[in-house]
Amino acid sequence: MPDPDRYDSGMAVRRRVLGDAHVDRATAAITDFDAPFQRFITEGAWGSVWAGDGITLRERSMLTLALLAATGNFDEIPMHVRATQRTGASRTDIIEAFLHVAVYAGVPRANHAIRLAKEVFAELDAAPGKDAT
Repeated sequence: MPDPDRYDSGMAVRRRVLGDAHVDRATAAITDFDAPFQRFITEGAWGSVWAGDGITLRERSMLTLALLAATGNFDEIPMHVRATQRTGASRTDIIEAFLHVAVYAGVPRANHAIRLAKEVFAELDAAPGKDAT
């Protein structure tokens, strides 16, 4: 059964972490096919896990990046590196997370994640008027 409160709080956290432009693009692309999945991640990932008060958004960013790299889920790393501008995780935090990945999950995965992060940093640094982390 959908939980409107968890959905609303999840959408608020999702917007806070990923930014309105990203969330607006994602929600505009929702179809009948993936609507149940979008609701699920908004309520579950964003409305439960990311909305929790046990750790900070900065810490959640570091954990998320490390887990994505460790499990080889590289497609979402650039999005979550960009999100660190809003969560407070610094570039030092990010490399520290990826060093843990190298030790506990493998150097190739950490190396690939670092390459992706460097690409995002280059884009952020080149964007006029953008504050890069």
